[in-house]
Amino acid sequence: MSFQQPNVQFDAELIKKYDRPLPRYTSYPPATELKPEFDQVNFRASLAVSNYKKTPLSLYCHIPFCETPCYFCGCNTVITQRKELAVPYLEYTERHIRQCAELIDGDRLVDQMHWGGGTPNYLSLPQVEKLWATINQHFRFSPQAEISLEVNPRYLDKNYVLFLKDLGFNRISFGIQDFNPQVQEAVNRIQPEAMLFNVMEWIRDAGFESVNVDLIYGLPFQTLGTFRDTIQKTIKLDPDRIAVFNFAYVPWLKPLQRKLPQEALPKGPEKLDILQMAIEELSASTYQFIGMDHFAKPNDELAIAQREGQLHRNFQGYTTKPESDLIGFGITSISMLNDVYVQNHKRLKEFYQAIDSNTLPIDRGVSLSQDDILRRTIIMELMCQFQLSKEDLEAKYHLSFEGDFDDYFAPEQLELHQLEADGLVRIFPNRLEVTPSGRLLIRNIAAVFDTYLHQKTMSKFSKSI
Repeated sequence: MSFQQPNVQFDAELIKKYDRPLPRYTSYPPATELKPEFDQVNFRASLAVSNYKKTPLSLYCHIPFCETPCYFCGCNTVITQRKELAVPYLEYTERHIRQCAELIDGDRLVDQMHWGGGTPNYLSLPQVEKLWATINQHFRFSPQAEISLEVNPRYLDKNYVLFLKDLGFNRISFGIQDFNPQVQEAVNRIQPEAMLFNVMEWIRDAGFESVNVDLIYGLPFQTLGTFRDTIQKTIKLDPDRIAVFNFAYVPWLKPLQRKLPQEALPKGPEKLDILQMAIEELSASTYQFIGMDHFAKPNDELAIAQREGQLHRNFQGYTTKPESDLIGFGITSISMLNDVYVQNHKRLKEFYQAIDSNTLPIDRGVSLSQDDILRRTIIMELMCQFQLSKEDLEAKYHLSFEGDFDDYFAPEQLELHQLEADGLVRIFPNRLEVTPSGRLLIRNIAAVFDTYLHQKTMSKFSKSI
């Protein structure tokens, strides 16, 4: 059984065949390759090179706190209702910002900034304003910068939304997950429908340029009928972008998920039916499939960038901004330079100790080889544009010294031809092209070029669908 729309085709048999744990490829190498033996000197050296090149900047600020746990959550959070714990965290994060700013050329412009969590709106308005002022004091923003944050709609009012917009945020994202009250209760996130529509009205009245909402399929008590209702209500909500994430049930990695009633999780066949329905409903309502689990209106910047071959991807997901250096502030945040990735300490104690000792709070990292950078380009092109020019890669990375694309990737040819036989890709002399059936399985196609994948256990990753 298959469903056809202009840019994606649902093929249940192919999905069943290829559904296996894989990285989400927000980076390559994946974040699982970051190691504690990493030498911080490499990070400073890479920053110096990017200063010389005047590479644009993307900033990420992690606010880990949540008042209550969501049982489905896979994020790095600190669950507490003791709001006073945010005070020292912000002080240390501001010191971390100053620490990084001393290493970065002040003439470099910030094209993008995102605050995630946790719950960024856990912070009081004065705390938000102070953190914003610290960042603006040490970094210069492009007039066209995308400045976004995630919010929990349960802890919002109209005044808070207006304050965020007046401060300078122009994009906002919030999680719905599911409109159904039984599902909400099972995952410990009660969000009445009226409240969600009120939040959207406040956001629209404030004049935010783009609104993204998150849904999750595969949660307890979801059925084809109940999730269809959620999809239809989401369409009525009219966000600019919609993410429909596959719930990864990994209680051995995320112990909080043990609180979910496992017997109520939808089984594989019904989960596929739910996914197919979501694609059909969103496509019929003019939302365009961007990739992985993301949809956008045709006039949204993501959709336009993809049509023009200008879509990019980093640790923050799909973006329209050009290649930039991502600098992460706060615990667990990841910084991604051209040839170095690092992650900050995950626990408050180690994060604070590092900053007190005037050391970058880096917990682990990885330095990329030229082969890594080549493969990253291939994977990101496939993830974003669904096609790849062999000639462009040969010219950019001087593959003529190694033969050509097909020679360099000779070990991958067998897998590529198997994907072609199954209808996921088309192989031409000068390019690769992902078929509409292959777009939902883009992680599987990208994985062909992942040399790290065969060296590790798959239990670290969620399934591709």
